[in-house]
Amino acid sequence: MNLKDYIRSVPDFPKPGIMFRDITPLLKSSDAMKEVIQRLAGPFRDSGITSILAAEARGFVFGAPLAMELGASFVPIRKPGKLPWETHKFSYDLEYGSDSLEIHRDAIGAGDRVLLVDDLLATGGTIEACMKLAQQQKADVVGAAFVIELAFLNGRRRLESLQVNSLITYQTEDADE
Repeated sequence: MNLKDYIRSVPDFPKPGIMFRDITPLLKSSDAMKEVIQRLAGPFRDSGITSILAAEARGFVFGAPLAMELGASFVPIRKPGKLPWETHKFSYDLEYGSDSLEIHRDAIGAGDRVLLVDDLLATGGTIEACMKLAQQQKADVVGAAFVIELAFLNGRRRLESLQVNSLITYQTEDADE
């Protein structure tokens, strides 16, 4: 199955000059979704993964079924003020400002083997923040898995110490690649 066939390229969204990679056609196909979860899990099946960490919101779409596939817990990473229990917070810089993410303090800890999951790897800021949150809690971050990677934005460089699995890679922003 060619998963790229299930990604819609939308030019000039959310602003002029951006080529948005839309996953909604993929989500519409149960066969494609099953294939995605199998392929995301593949390289990590024998890695002893105990927890899947995913940032809201699209990371949840892939993180929860992947956790079930690997027999691991699912841990949501959220924007500040969205989790109802005691949290750890990590703040990070963006191109035009800053952002923060939180995790429950009791979600993971020493001895947990964590896989980070998101729909898209672009500049890597969000997934790096997820990695730092896991490391603050003394968990062992084993790898990161993505449905789409925008390789031209070099986000993988922030994850050099990790095994990274990307299913679809765009080398340029060109819609026809």
